[in-house]
Amino acid sequence: MATAILTPDTAANAGRGTFVNEEFLDFSLPENQRAMEAAIADVESRLGREYDMVIGGARLRTDDKIISKNPARPSQVVGIHQRAGVEHAAIAMEAAQKAFTTWSRVPVAERAAFLFKAADKIRERKFEFCAWLTLEVGKNWGEADADVGETIDFLEFYGREALRMDGVTTPIQFPGERNQFRYIPLGVGAVIPPWNFPFAIMAGMAVAAIVCGNTVILKPSIDASTIAARFFSLMEEIGLPDGVLNFCPGEGPDFGNAVVVHPQTRFIAFTGSKAVGLEIHEKAAKTQLGQIFIKRTILEMGGKDSIIVDADCDLDSAVAGVAASAFGFNGQKCSACSRVIVDASLYDTFCDKLVERVRKIEVGDPALNFAAGPVISEKSYEKVLSYLQIGRREGRLLAGGDAIETESGGYYIAPTIFADIAPTARLAQEEIFGPVLAVIKSNSFDEALDIANNTEYGLTGAIYSSSAEKLQRAREEFQVGNLYLNRKCTGAMVGAHPFGGFNMSGTDSKAGGPDYLLLFTQAKSIAEKLG
Repeated sequence: MATAILTPDTAANAGRGTFVNEEFLDFSLPENQRAMEAAIADVESRLGREYDMVIGGARLRTDDKIISKNPARPSQVVGIHQRAGVEHAAIAMEAAQKAFTTWSRVPVAERAAFLFKAADKIRERKFEFCAWLTLEVGKNWGEADADVGETIDFLEFYGREALRMDGVTTPIQFPGERNQFRYIPLGVGAVIPPWNFPFAIMAGMAVAAIVCGNTVILKPSIDASTIAARFFSLMEEIGLPDGVLNFCPGEGPDFGNAVVVHPQTRFIAFTGSKAVGLEIHEKAAKTQLGQIFIKRTILEMGGKDSIIVDADCDLDSAVAGVAASAFGFNGQKCSACSRVIVDASLYDTFCDKLVERVRKIEVGDPALNFAAGPVISEKSYEKVLSYLQIGRREGRLLAGGDAIETESGGYYIAPTIFADIAPTARLAQEEIFGPVLAVIKSNSFDEALDIANNTEYGLTGAIYSSSAEKLQRAREEFQVGNLYLNRKCTGAMVGAHPFGGFNMSGTDSKAGGPDYLLLFTQAKSIAEKLG
């Protein structure tokens, strides 16, 4: 990477047009099947290489390593990464601060052009990035494509949003003055993404900060550091200046904590568990010696998401939506349906139809495009298995309930449904993050809404009903950040469904929405007396 600011062709902004979501690939087409198979074979030939930590353009190696493995075949090493320690936090901060002095003054149009250029590069290499996602985190082809498409969407959307915000003016011009209103960057921030959307959320948080003029210390998940490394390499390729994005794989308790508490860390953008998010929030709130600002936390911390199936719904549509929401990517989405609240009048029929549908879900290696694959790690595997035992005590097992043994040793668990779960049971309250669904019976719509709102979370939710009155009540009374009517509760699209939740689901930061970039800026009002 160059040490000076490089200006990409600002003509890249011209003709960009209105934002449109990236189209999904159609894997039923033979040419796309062949392209994906070729990409997987190509990426498999590049597995196991070692990646450097990169701070301010300097490449560093450590004695301790992070080993990323394929969850479908744990003996297969995807990437070897350096393990940033506490001592690297100050080095990363110094490099990011140095870069901030110049990057923060680069015109917004030039910063946005980097995002557009990155989007074009990823679009050209879409199958390759899909393959990395399949092999490092176990996404099947469709889930991988959705992750890559969302990454492109974030780049395209935030580039346009930065340009829009750059043109904001004051509501009035006061007589005798020239009034200006500008959104200026905050400074150096930490970006701490999750493993479950390791491309879209990682890149989305990072470029949102960067396009606003901030510089970033990126600490990817230890389970998905290779995808982050590939993205970092692409940003190097397009000429992003040294120190604007610093690639620092590491553990949360040491390196991550050191960055969070550093007195010059201006903001922390985090997506992950409630426990870690609250710890970050608490530590960021404590003023450190030499700190001259209030740190900002941008947090998305998960959910315990419900779908209400009302008596007057289209039952087949509800069954399909619940199955997709609960078992897409093996339930490893913060938006996943982990509780379905079903009216008593159709409870038994719904359960029968859902079981019939879920038993058709084929589990196997995502590289072969099975519908369901492994959970992310041995730690996750053991956690989900423990909840299967809890479920057997708290409810009635309808489907699944066991691990699936394979020769590859992958972390496979059968899609599992427990019926007759009490609204306050552990299975109905605790985030599992696996292919486990609790079915809860309700005796009225009022009770269904009460159950839907009885958790500490408030991320996503859905309702299936043909009643306009009940849908309107859900709009008003279903307390979630993302509510869906007569459709599944997963699959938020950038621009259409700004994403973020209430309560213990986070700060309702609304990624992919019109106010998201405001979180990475501060407003400055300038008044000049004329004459």
